[in-house]
Amino acid sequence: MLRLKPPLLPMEAESVDEPPVGEQWQYEPKWDGFRCLAFRDGDKVYLQSKSGRPLARYFPDLVEALKAIRAKKFVLDGEIVIPLRGRLSFDELLMRIHPAESRVRKLADAHPATYVAFDLLLDERGQSFLKVPLAKRRIGLEAFAKRRLQDVPHIKLSPKSDDLKVAKGWLRATGGNLDGIIAKRIDLDYRSSLRDGMQKVKRRRTVDCVVGGFRYAEGKKVVGSLLLGLFDADGLLHHVGFTSSFTKEERAKITKRVKPLIAEPGFTGRAPGGPSRWSTKRSTQWQPLRTKLVVEVSYDHFTGGRFRHGTQFLRWRPDKKPASCTMDQVTRKAGASLKLLK
Repeated sequence: MLRLKPPLLPMEAESVDEPPVGEQWQYEPKWDGFRCLAFRDGDKVYLQSKSGRPLARYFPDLVEALKAIRAKKFVLDGEIVIPLRGRLSFDELLMRIHPAESRVRKLADAHPATYVAFDLLLDERGQSFLKVPLAKRRIGLEAFAKRRLQDVPHIKLSPKSDDLKVAKGWLRATGGNLDGIIAKRIDLDYRSSLRDGMQKVKRRRTVDCVVGGFRYAEGKKVVGSLLLGLFDADGLLHHVGFTSSFTKEERAKITKRVKPLIAEPGFTGRAPGGPSRWSTKRSTQWQPLRTKLVVEVSYDHFTGGRFRHGTQFLRWRPDKKPASCTMDQVTRKAGASLKLLK
């Protein structure tokens, strides 16, 4: 029997603008995937999400990979990622969360997932490392990886560095394979569900977008969100996300600005309400606009042809031509090499 059992909530990270400095900090890449604790007890493997829910049914390929490790007991903390065409695909991860086992198996066969381990919580002897400082846990993890992971496909050891320059290099490379960097206190034990031993830094970038439409605030006649578009190489305007963090006064001003421009088609490529996993019952309730308005927004991640999260409105850009708002602003080659995992 394992001394550690699910659910075991993982350490959390405090969001900061700059990485902390000092000898007590260790830096790691922040991988663009699903956080996951992996429990192995004999022939049983249990995958637990960050929120404490089971994940194994969505990643049968990883269950088999973890069973291939030559150790009957262990608990690892890490990230599930899916490499695709030299980068990591968050969209492929989202598609795995599907109710049909046959669909999950098909996706797993087409694009196998990889487990990136970055912490050891219980070793192969059944010894708990929860009360052990990170510096010693990392030594244990590296020894475990050297003994047990050398020839196991799809299980990788995440790199770490004590050098802030290396960490900043990883941070500059975010946007493709990396989601930022993580800084961890090497002198602290594993602090389940707490944020005082780990910090995360994400790089936010800016982009100019055409306002291709808007949605009214629910139940009101003022703008709730602006719908953002970027032009592709063929001149089609694709819906890529939204921005909505406006005050009451700003909503009134924006409404006056956009209402005279209401006209079809708005988006000429992908439009709100088209088939996608982001669609909701309100997806078709939007107003198209003539392509006259340009806004500058900040964002943290662009994947699958859209911004992962809502963007932050920065300013109007009347000095920018709508035609200059092209997709290559966000699809230029970026991201750290997957060689970090080799």
